[in-house]
Amino acid sequence: MKKNNNGKLRIIPLGGLEQIGMNITAFEYEDSIVVVDCGLSFPEDDMLGIDLVIPDVTYLKDNIDKVKGFVITHGHEDHIGALPYVLREVNVPIYATKLTIGLIDNKLKEHNLLRSTKRKVIKHGQSINLGCFRIEFIKTNHSIQDASALAIYSPAGIVIHTGDFKVDYTPVFGDAIDLQRFAEIGKKGVLALMCDSTNAERKGFTMSERTVGKTFDNIFAEHRNTRIIIATFASNVDRVQQIINSAYKYGRKVAVEGRSMVNVIGTAAELGYLQIPDKTLVDIDQIKNYPDDKVVLITTGSQGESMAALSRMAANIHKKVTIKPNDTIIFSSNPIPGNEKAVSKVINELSRKGADVIFQDAHVSGHACQEEIKLIYSLVKPKYSIPIHGEYRHLKAQAGLARDLGIPKENIFILSSGDVLELNEEEPAKVKEKVRTGAILVDGLGVGDVGNIVLRDRQHLAEDGIMIVVLTLEKHTSRLLAGPDIVSRGFVYVRESEDLMDEARIVVEDAIDICLDKNITDWGKIKNIIKDSLGDFLWKRTKRNPMILPIIMEA
Repeated sequence: MKKNNNGKLRIIPLGGLEQIGMNITAFEYEDSIVVVDCGLSFPEDDMLGIDLVIPDVTYLKDNIDKVKGFVITHGHEDHIGALPYVLREVNVPIYATKLTIGLIDNKLKEHNLLRSTKRKVIKHGQSINLGCFRIEFIKTNHSIQDASALAIYSPAGIVIHTGDFKVDYTPVFGDAIDLQRFAEIGKKGVLALMCDSTNAERKGFTMSERTVGKTFDNIFAEHRNTRIIIATFASNVDRVQQIINSAYKYGRKVAVEGRSMVNVIGTAAELGYLQIPDKTLVDIDQIKNYPDDKVVLITTGSQGESMAALSRMAANIHKKVTIKPNDTIIFSSNPIPGNEKAVSKVINELSRKGADVIFQDAHVSGHACQEEIKLIYSLVKPKYSIPIHGEYRHLKAQAGLARDLGIPKENIFILSSGDVLELNEEEPAKVKEKVRTGAILVDGLGVGDVGNIVLRDRQHLAEDGIMIVVLTLEKHTSRLLAGPDIVSRGFVYVRESEDLMDEARIVVEDAIDICLDKNITDWGKIKNIIKDSLGDFLWKRTKRNPMILPIIMEA
């Protein structure tokens, strides 16, 4: 590829910085744009009723003729989850490894997008040409199979994007990370390294996934007489493999519960990423035909999500599984930041039912700790460091590591979503401008129809309730003919507050009298006067601010 020394490579994160999730980054050089990953994130606590959050891809829509394709690093929701929504507006081909494409296909099938979307399976070590970019897939390890780092060759220089990764010399399936390739590309001269920051605050190395297998073996050996239920991430195929290995070794049948878990395991087994011995897997409906000590249940819900299988079991609302005293329940995951409360609630509920809950040592992270991050920097020797994947404090921790390794402060960029970083070998890199980015909320089938104002109303209703004032006015004179009737929800319990309601009625009548005296006939004004006077009265009496909706009918 010929070096073009005055052209600039533009790196534009459209999501995934400032938070864990919603990863999506555009790489632009003149008339070519390549997009790495297209993930979703889960709603914050204050996003009432929202199911998921996807990135705003206005920038890609506005430059659609430049966009050559999506290149996906691995099959986790925060990297592929937004594809079915984004492809409707940015329909370009998708390039990824075998298991990743398998999981993407599941999603596209659900959204009826399989026929209209081009997908291509790429092997590790292969390269694809997209516009003026060449992109090489490099084998890495993560908590899902087939994860890749990307070497992005542009006329302005090479950028390495690690995707989510760890260094695992003894992975459960397949080969260790291709450190040799990182070193070879490092020798050619790397313009920038974009490296996973999720565990950048943690010292040392991340343990090998295999260590969890040993823990499972010990737990299975110690709990031979009880039913074992294990909650883990649906996408952690290696973890599932190790549970199946231990179950087979101790003569237990395995059942799988939770829709995402069933989907992923089905896809992984079909594509050969899971080895399941014959007759080991049984349908969830069959477990009642086996004694408890011959069963292992793998389930979703390790994050305390209220609708996931384990939470439903804990709350006694699961149709097929009831928690019994002496059940052994293993949490094979760490709470994602923000989920600690939900997880401990589920652990308490399970313990109260007499179950033995284990959550120590049954998990290792899929992300690199400080020593592995340093190893990648040392092999790649980048000119610029651009920490990615993490909240601000994680990005900052990685920036600190880069400084320790001798990268000058002015060559380290902690970007925000929407920043446009322009760089080449010749001139100092700088953030040139900001493009539009943001979060689009998905609620049921509505994509983006719930915005901040609707959320604010939901918040208001949730915190203060609502009061509806219904009255009938005469057409030309605006005299009060009927009402006012006052209905309240989520404000006070009406039957015990009849005095308050009677007084509120008088306040509304007085407000209407004021309007008549002043010859105000504009209904908008009348509504505002009712709102203000009733609002003031309720605040004085209760120190609460319900939403007030006056409804006027004419006769």
